[in-house]
Amino acid sequence: MGYKKFSKLGIFLLMLVMIASMAAGCGSSASKDIKIGLVYELTGGTATFGSAASNGAKLAVKEINAKGGVLGKQIQLVSADNKSEPSESANAMTKVITQDKVVAVTGFTTSSNAIAGSSVSEASKIPFITAAATNPKVTVDEKSGKVKEYTFRVCFIDPFQGTVGANFALNSLKVKQVAVMIDNSSDYSKGLAKFFTDAFTKGGGKILAEEAYLQKDQDFKTVLTKIKALNPEMIYVPGYYEEVGKIAKQARELGITVPILGGDGWDSPKLIEIGGEAMNNTYFTNHYSVEDTSPASKTFVDAYKKEYGQVPDAMAVLGYDAMYVMVDAIKRANSAEPDKIREAIAATKDYKGVTGDLTMNTTHDAVKSAVIIEIKNGKQVYKETVKP
Repeated sequence: MGYKKFSKLGIFLLMLVMIASMAAGCGSSASKDIKIGLVYELTGGTATFGSAASNGAKLAVKEINAKGGVLGKQIQLVSADNKSEPSESANAMTKVITQDKVVAVTGFTTSSNAIAGSSVSEASKIPFITAAATNPKVTVDEKSGKVKEYTFRVCFIDPFQGTVGANFALNSLKVKQVAVMIDNSSDYSKGLAKFFTDAFTKGGGKILAEEAYLQKDQDFKTVLTKIKALNPEMIYVPGYYEEVGKIAKQARELGITVPILGGDGWDSPKLIEIGGEAMNNTYFTNHYSVEDTSPASKTFVDAYKKEYGQVPDAMAVLGYDAMYVMVDAIKRANSAEPDKIREAIAATKDYKGVTGDLTMNTTHDAVKSAVIIEIKNGKQVYKETVKP
Protein backbone atom coordinates (compact mmCIF):
# COMPACT_ATOMS: atom_id res chain seq x y z
CA MET A 1 0.00 0.00 0.00
CA GLY A 2 2.70 2.43 0.98
CA TYR A 3 4.60 1.45 -2.19
CA LYS A 4 1.53 2.06 -4.32
CA LYS A 5 1.07 5.47 -2.75
CA PHE A 6 4.70 6.24 -3.42
CA SER A 7 4.36 5.06 -7.01
CA LYS A 8 1.36 7.25 -7.57
CA LEU A 9 3.12 10.19 -5.96
CA GLY A 10 6.23 9.50 -8.05
CA ILE A 11 4.21 9.34 -11.24
CA PHE A 12 2.40 12.55 -10.30
CA LEU A 13 5.70 14.36 -9.65
CA LEU A 14 7.15 13.00 -12.87
CA MET A 15 4.16 14.32 -14.77
CA LEU A 16 4.61 17.73 -13.19
CA VAL A 17 8.27 17.75 -14.25
CA MET A 18 7.31 16.74 -17.79
CA ILE A 19 4.64 19.45 -17.98
CA ALA A 20 7.11 22.01 -16.67
CA SER A 21 9.68 20.87 -19.23
CA MET A 22 7.13 21.13 -22.04
CA ALA A 23 6.14 24.61 -20.88
CA ALA A 24 9.78 25.63 -20.75
CA GLY A 25 10.24 24.18 -24.23
CA CYS A 26 7.31 26.17 -25.51
CA GLY A 27 8.73 29.27 -23.89
CA SER A 28 12.13 28.79 -25.45
CA SER A 29 10.50 28.15 -28.82
CA ALA A 30 8.44 31.31 -28.54
CA SER A 31 11.51 33.30 -27.55
CA LYS A 32 13.05 32.40 -30.90
CA ASP A 33 10.39 34.52 -32.61
CA ILE A 34 10.47 38.28 -33.03
CA LYS A 35 7.02 39.65 -32.21
CA ILE A 36 5.75 42.55 -34.33
CA GLY A 37 2.33 44.13 -33.79
CA LEU A 38 -0.06 44.62 -36.70
CA VAL A 39 -2.78 47.18 -35.86
CA TYR A 40 -5.15 48.02 -38.70
CA GLU A 41 -8.70 49.11 -39.50
CA LEU A 42 -10.16 45.63 -40.01
CA THR A 43 -13.76 46.69 -39.32
CA GLY A 44 -15.58 50.03 -39.43
CA GLY A 45 -15.71 52.86 -41.96
CA THR A 46 -12.24 52.40 -43.46
CA ALA A 47 -12.04 48.61 -43.23
CA THR A 48 -11.05 48.10 -46.87
CA PHE A 49 -7.95 50.24 -46.23
CA GLY A 50 -6.85 48.32 -43.15
CA SER A 51 -7.69 44.89 -44.53
CA ALA A 52 -5.66 45.52 -47.69
CA ALA A 53 -2.69 46.93 -45.76
CA SER A 54 -2.84 44.05 -43.29
CA ASN A 55 -2.84 41.56 -46.18
CA GLY A 56 0.20 43.29 -47.65
CA ALA A 57 2.04 43.08 -44.32
CA LYS A 58 1.16 39.39 -43.89
CA LEU A 59 2.43 38.63 -47.38
CA ALA A 60 5.72 40.39 -46.56
CA VAL A 61 6.15 38.33 -43.39
CA LYS A 62 5.32 35.10 -45.21
CA GLU A 63 8.07 35.87 -47.74
CA ILE A 64 10.58 36.92 -45.08
CA ASN A 65 9.97 33.86 -42.89
CA ALA A 66 10.22 31.55 -45.92
CA LYS A 67 13.70 32.94 -46.53
CA GLY A 68 14.82 32.27 -42.96
CA GLY A 69 13.33 35.26 -41.13
CA VAL A 70 15.60 37.92 -39.67
CA LEU A 71 18.57 37.53 -37.30
CA GLY A 72 18.04 33.78 -37.55
CA LYS A 73 14.54 34.09 -36.07
CA GLN A 74 11.02 33.92 -37.44
CA ILE A 75 8.68 36.90 -37.28
CA GLN A 76 5.50 36.36 -35.29
CA LEU A 77 2.70 38.77 -36.11
CA VAL A 78 0.29 39.83 -33.39
CA SER A 79 -2.79 41.38 -34.99
CA ALA A 80 -5.34 43.79 -33.47
CA ASP A 81 -8.33 45.64 -34.95
CA ASN A 82 -8.59 49.37 -34.26
CA LYS A 83 -12.17 49.32 -35.64
CA SER A 84 -11.56 52.56 -37.61
CA GLU A 85 -11.88 54.56 -34.37
CA PRO A 86 -9.23 56.68 -32.53
CA SER A 87 -10.24 55.42 -29.06
CA GLU A 88 -10.07 51.81 -30.23
CA SER A 89 -6.71 52.58 -31.86
CA ALA A 90 -5.21 53.47 -28.50
CA ASN A 91 -6.72 50.30 -26.98
CA ALA A 92 -5.41 48.07 -29.77
CA MET A 93 -1.93 49.58 -29.51
CA THR A 94 -1.98 49.10 -25.73
CA LYS A 95 -2.96 45.45 -26.16
CA VAL A 96 -0.15 44.46 -28.54
CA ILE A 97 2.47 46.36 -26.51
CA THR A 98 1.54 45.55 -22.91
CA GLN A 99 -0.13 42.15 -23.26
CA ASP A 100 1.55 40.64 -26.30
CA LYS A 101 4.98 42.21 -25.65
CA VAL A 102 5.80 43.15 -29.24
CA VAL A 103 9.13 44.87 -29.99
CA ALA A 104 7.68 47.05 -32.77
CA VAL A 105 4.38 47.87 -34.50
CA THR A 106 3.30 48.51 -38.09
CA GLY A 107 -0.20 49.58 -38.97
CA PHE A 108 -2.83 52.31 -39.35
CA THR A 109 -4.04 53.76 -42.62
CA THR A 110 -5.86 56.87 -41.34
CA SER A 111 -4.37 59.85 -39.56
CA SER A 112 -6.76 60.27 -36.62
CA ASN A 113 -6.25 56.62 -35.70
CA ALA A 114 -2.47 56.78 -36.11
CA ILE A 115 -2.23 59.90 -33.95
CA ALA A 116 -4.16 58.13 -31.18
CA GLY A 117 -2.07 54.98 -31.53
CA SER A 118 1.24 56.84 -31.55
CA SER A 119 0.52 58.36 -28.14
CA VAL A 120 0.68 54.83 -26.71
CA SER A 121 3.76 53.68 -28.65
CA GLU A 122 5.62 56.88 -27.71
CA ALA A 123 4.82 56.46 -24.01
CA SER A 124 5.89 52.80 -24.22
CA LYS A 125 9.05 53.57 -26.25
CA ILE A 126 8.12 51.05 -28.95
CA PRO A 127 8.97 51.89 -32.59
CA PHE A 128 5.90 52.29 -34.80
CA ILE A 129 5.71 52.62 -38.60
CA THR A 130 2.39 53.73 -40.06
CA ALA A 131 1.65 52.54 -43.57
CA ALA A 132 -0.59 55.30 -44.87
CA ALA A 133 -1.39 58.03 -42.30
CA THR A 134 -0.43 61.26 -44.09
CA ASN A 135 -1.23 64.13 -41.68
CA PRO A 136 1.94 65.89 -40.37
CA LYS A 137 0.64 65.53 -36.78
CA VAL A 138 1.23 61.78 -36.95
CA THR A 139 5.00 62.16 -36.59
CA VAL A 140 5.27 65.68 -35.13
CA ASP A 141 3.56 66.54 -31.84
CA GLU A 142 1.03 69.30 -32.46
CA LYS A 143 1.52 71.04 -29.10
CA SER A 144 5.29 70.93 -28.69
CA GLY A 145 6.27 70.90 -32.36
CA LYS A 146 8.79 68.17 -31.57
CA VAL A 147 9.33 65.11 -33.72
CA LYS A 148 7.90 61.98 -32.11
CA GLU A 149 10.90 59.83 -31.29
CA TYR A 150 9.39 56.40 -32.00
CA THR A 151 6.88 57.18 -34.78
CA PHE A 152 7.61 56.89 -38.53
CA ARG A 153 5.76 56.49 -41.82
CA VAL A 154 6.42 54.99 -45.26
CA CYS A 155 3.93 57.24 -47.11
CA PHE A 156 4.27 60.83 -48.32
CA ILE A 157 2.66 63.58 -46.22
CA ASP A 158 -0.29 65.86 -46.93
CA PRO A 159 1.64 69.12 -47.57
CA PHE A 160 3.26 67.32 -50.52
CA GLN A 161 0.06 65.55 -51.58
CA GLY A 162 -1.97 68.78 -51.36
CA THR A 163 0.57 70.65 -53.45
CA VAL A 164 0.65 67.85 -56.05
CA GLY A 165 -3.16 68.00 -56.29
CA ALA A 166 -3.20 71.79 -56.58
CA ASN A 167 -0.57 71.82 -59.32
CA PHE A 168 -2.41 69.11 -61.23
CA ALA A 169 -5.63 71.16 -61.03
CA LEU A 170 -3.90 74.34 -62.21
CA ASN A 171 -1.56 72.92 -64.85
CA SER A 172 -3.22 69.78 -66.20
CA LEU A 173 -6.94 70.38 -65.64
CA LYS A 174 -6.47 74.12 -66.26
CA VAL A 175 -9.02 75.16 -63.62
CA LYS A 176 -8.92 78.39 -61.65
CA GLN A 177 -12.12 78.39 -59.59
CA VAL A 178 -12.75 75.51 -57.21
CA ALA A 179 -15.12 74.49 -54.42
CA VAL A 180 -13.83 72.34 -51.54
CA MET A 181 -15.78 69.77 -49.50
CA ILE A 182 -14.17 68.87 -46.15
CA ASP A 183 -14.88 65.99 -43.79
CA ASN A 184 -14.91 67.89 -40.49
CA SER A 185 -14.57 64.67 -38.47
CA SER A 186 -11.22 63.80 -40.07
CA ASP A 187 -7.75 65.24 -39.35
CA TYR A 188 -6.71 63.86 -42.72
CA SER A 189 -9.43 65.68 -44.66
CA LYS A 190 -9.01 69.00 -42.84
CA GLY A 191 -5.23 68.93 -43.22
CA LEU A 192 -5.23 67.94 -46.88
CA ALA A 193 -7.86 70.59 -47.71
CA LYS A 194 -5.68 73.25 -46.10
CA PHE A 195 -2.52 72.24 -47.98
CA PHE A 196 -4.39 72.03 -51.28
CA THR A 197 -6.02 75.42 -50.71
CA ASP A 198 -2.71 77.08 -49.77
CA ALA A 199 -0.94 75.78 -52.88
CA PHE A 200 -3.91 76.40 -55.20
CA THR A 201 -4.38 80.04 -54.17
CA LYS A 202 -0.62 80.62 -54.23
CA GLY A 203 -0.66 79.37 -57.82
CA GLY A 204 -3.32 81.89 -58.82
CA GLY A 205 -6.47 79.84 -58.20
CA LYS A 206 -9.56 80.91 -56.28
CA ILE A 207 -11.54 78.93 -53.69
CA LEU A 208 -15.22 79.74 -54.20
CA ALA A 209 -16.47 77.86 -51.13
CA GLU A 210 -15.43 75.48 -48.37
CA GLU A 211 -18.32 73.25 -47.31
CA ALA A 212 -18.27 70.72 -44.47
CA TYR A 213 -19.71 67.24 -44.02
CA LEU A 214 -19.15 64.39 -41.55
CA GLN A 215 -18.18 60.75 -41.91
CA LYS A 216 -21.22 58.47 -42.21
CA ASP A 217 -23.35 61.27 -43.71
CA GLN A 218 -25.62 59.93 -46.46
CA ASP A 219 -27.21 62.99 -48.08
CA PHE A 220 -24.93 65.65 -49.58
CA LYS A 221 -27.40 67.29 -51.95
CA THR A 222 -27.97 70.45 -49.88
CA VAL A 223 -24.25 71.23 -49.88
CA LEU A 224 -23.85 70.24 -53.52
CA THR A 225 -26.78 72.46 -54.55
CA LYS A 226 -25.03 75.44 -52.91
CA ILE A 227 -21.81 74.54 -54.72
CA LYS A 228 -23.56 74.13 -58.09
CA ALA A 229 -24.95 77.68 -57.81
CA LEU A 230 -21.36 78.99 -57.63
CA ASN A 231 -20.39 77.43 -60.98
CA PRO A 232 -17.01 75.98 -59.95
CA GLU A 233 -14.69 74.51 -62.57
CA MET A 234 -13.79 71.65 -60.21
CA ILE A 235 -14.68 70.25 -56.77
CA TYR A 236 -11.92 69.13 -54.41
CA VAL A 237 -12.99 66.37 -52.01
CA PRO A 238 -10.16 65.13 -49.73
CA GLY A 239 -12.25 62.46 -48.02
CA TYR A 240 -12.57 58.69 -47.66
CA TYR A 241 -14.11 56.37 -50.25
CA GLU A 242 -17.47 55.72 -48.50
CA GLU A 243 -18.53 59.38 -48.58
CA VAL A 244 -16.66 60.29 -51.79
CA GLY A 245 -18.56 57.71 -53.86
CA LYS A 246 -21.88 59.08 -52.59
CA ILE A 247 -20.80 62.70 -53.12
CA ALA A 248 -19.80 62.00 -56.74
CA LYS A 249 -23.04 60.13 -57.44
CA GLN A 250 -25.25 62.84 -55.97
CA ALA A 251 -23.24 65.58 -57.71
CA ARG A 252 -23.82 63.96 -61.10
CA GLU A 253 -27.53 63.49 -60.29
CA LEU A 254 -27.73 67.26 -59.73
CA GLY A 255 -26.13 67.90 -63.12
CA ILE A 256 -22.65 68.77 -61.84
CA THR A 257 -20.34 67.49 -64.58
CA VAL A 258 -17.06 69.23 -63.66
CA PRO A 259 -14.00 67.22 -62.59
CA ILE A 260 -13.78 66.04 -58.97
CA LEU A 261 -10.31 65.67 -57.43
CA GLY A 262 -9.23 64.07 -54.17
CA GLY A 263 -6.47 62.30 -52.28
CA ASP A 264 -5.25 58.82 -51.41
CA GLY A 265 -8.27 58.26 -49.16
CA TRP A 266 -10.18 57.45 -52.36
CA ASP A 267 -8.19 54.31 -53.16
CA SER A 268 -10.56 51.44 -52.46
CA PRO A 269 -12.41 48.99 -54.73
CA LYS A 270 -15.58 50.11 -52.93
CA LEU A 271 -15.28 53.63 -54.39
CA ILE A 272 -16.33 52.52 -57.86
CA GLU A 273 -18.90 50.10 -56.39
CA ILE A 274 -20.54 53.06 -54.63
CA GLY A 275 -20.06 55.78 -57.25
CA GLY A 276 -20.39 53.76 -60.45
CA GLU A 277 -20.37 55.82 -63.65
CA ALA A 278 -20.40 59.00 -61.58
CA MET A 279 -16.69 58.43 -60.97
CA ASN A 280 -15.85 59.27 -64.60
CA ASN A 281 -13.94 62.55 -64.88
CA THR A 282 -12.52 62.18 -61.36
CA TYR A 283 -8.88 62.09 -60.25
CA PHE A 284 -6.88 61.51 -57.08
CA THR A 285 -3.34 61.70 -55.79
CA ASN A 286 -1.93 58.34 -54.72
CA HIS A 287 1.16 56.44 -53.61
CA TYR A 288 1.18 53.86 -56.36
CA SER A 289 -0.38 52.78 -59.62
CA VAL A 290 -1.14 49.15 -60.39
CA GLU A 291 -0.04 50.00 -63.94
CA ASP A 292 3.53 50.41 -62.64
CA THR A 293 5.59 48.02 -64.78
CA SER A 294 8.76 47.99 -62.67
CA PRO A 295 10.11 44.52 -61.75
CA ALA A 296 9.48 45.13 -58.03
CA SER A 297 5.86 46.10 -58.69
CA LYS A 298 5.23 43.16 -61.04
CA THR A 299 6.69 40.67 -58.55
CA PHE A 300 4.55 42.08 -55.75
CA VAL A 301 1.34 42.22 -57.80
CA ASP A 302 1.79 38.61 -58.96
CA ALA A 303 2.49 37.39 -55.41
CA TYR A 304 -0.47 39.32 -53.97
CA LYS A 305 -2.86 38.03 -56.64
CA LYS A 306 -1.66 34.47 -56.01
CA GLU A 307 -2.11 34.86 -52.23
CA TYR A 308 -5.45 36.71 -52.13
CA GLY A 309 -7.01 36.31 -55.58
CA GLN A 310 -7.31 40.04 -56.21
CA VAL A 311 -5.33 43.00 -57.54
CA PRO A 312 -3.64 45.00 -54.74
CA ASP A 313 -4.46 48.65 -54.14
CA ALA A 314 -2.08 51.28 -52.75
CA MET A 315 -2.93 50.39 -49.15
CA ALA A 316 -1.85 46.79 -49.74
CA VAL A 317 1.46 47.99 -51.18
CA LEU A 318 2.05 50.40 -48.30
CA GLY A 319 1.33 47.69 -45.72
CA TYR A 320 3.85 45.49 -47.54
CA ASP A 321 6.49 48.25 -47.71
CA ALA A 322 5.98 49.21 -44.05
CA MET A 323 6.68 45.67 -42.91
CA TYR A 324 9.74 45.31 -45.12
CA VAL A 325 11.14 48.63 -43.89
CA MET A 326 10.64 47.50 -40.29
CA VAL A 327 12.39 44.16 -40.88
CA ASP A 328 15.18 45.87 -42.82
CA ALA A 329 15.73 48.11 -39.78
CA ILE A 330 15.86 45.09 -37.44
CA LYS A 331 18.41 43.48 -39.76
CA ARG A 332 20.60 46.61 -39.93
CA ALA A 333 20.30 47.11 -36.17
CA ASN A 334 21.36 43.48 -35.71
CA SER A 335 19.02 43.54 -32.74
CA ALA A 336 15.38 43.17 -31.73
CA GLU A 337 15.75 45.80 -29.00
CA PRO A 338 13.20 48.61 -29.54
CA ASP A 339 15.69 51.47 -29.15
CA LYS A 340 18.11 49.97 -31.66
CA ILE A 341 15.27 49.31 -34.11
CA ARG A 342 14.16 52.93 -33.74
CA GLU A 343 17.67 54.20 -34.55
CA ALA A 344 17.87 51.99 -37.62
CA ILE A 345 14.45 53.11 -38.94
CA ALA A 346 15.50 56.76 -38.57
CA ALA A 347 18.64 56.02 -40.61
CA THR A 348 16.72 54.42 -43.52
CA LYS A 349 18.06 55.77 -46.80
CA ASP A 350 17.26 54.90 -50.43
CA TYR A 351 15.33 51.79 -49.41
CA LYS A 352 13.91 50.26 -52.59
CA GLY A 353 10.25 49.62 -51.86
CA VAL A 354 7.46 48.71 -54.24
CA THR A 355 6.12 52.28 -53.95
CA GLY A 356 9.54 53.65 -54.91
CA ASP A 357 12.83 54.56 -53.29
CA LEU A 358 12.31 55.71 -49.71
CA THR A 359 14.45 57.86 -47.44
CA MET A 360 13.39 58.77 -43.91
CA ASN A 361 13.80 62.51 -43.27
CA THR A 362 14.35 64.37 -39.99
CA THR A 363 10.62 64.49 -39.23
CA HIS A 364 10.37 60.71 -39.74
CA ASP A 365 8.46 61.10 -43.01
CA ALA A 366 9.18 59.19 -46.21
CA VAL A 367 10.55 61.29 -49.04
CA LYS A 368 9.09 59.70 -52.18
CA SER A 369 7.07 60.34 -55.35
CA ALA A 370 3.29 60.62 -55.85
CA VAL A 371 1.14 59.57 -58.79
CA ILE A 372 -2.05 60.99 -60.29
CA ILE A 373 -4.79 58.45 -61.00
CA GLU A 374 -7.81 59.03 -63.25
CA ILE A 375 -10.96 56.94 -62.87
CA LYS A 376 -12.24 56.06 -66.30
CA ASN A 377 -15.03 53.60 -67.13
CA GLY A 378 -14.74 51.88 -63.76
CA LYS A 379 -10.95 51.53 -63.82
CA GLN A 380 -7.97 53.36 -62.39
CA VAL A 381 -5.79 54.84 -65.13
CA TYR A 382 -2.28 56.18 -64.45
CA LYS A 383 -1.87 59.84 -65.48
CA GLU A 384 1.50 61.05 -64.24
CA THR A 385 4.21 60.80 -61.57
CA VAL A 386 5.28 63.78 -59.46
CA LYS A 387 8.65 63.66 -57.69
CA PRO A 388 9.23 65.42 -54.35
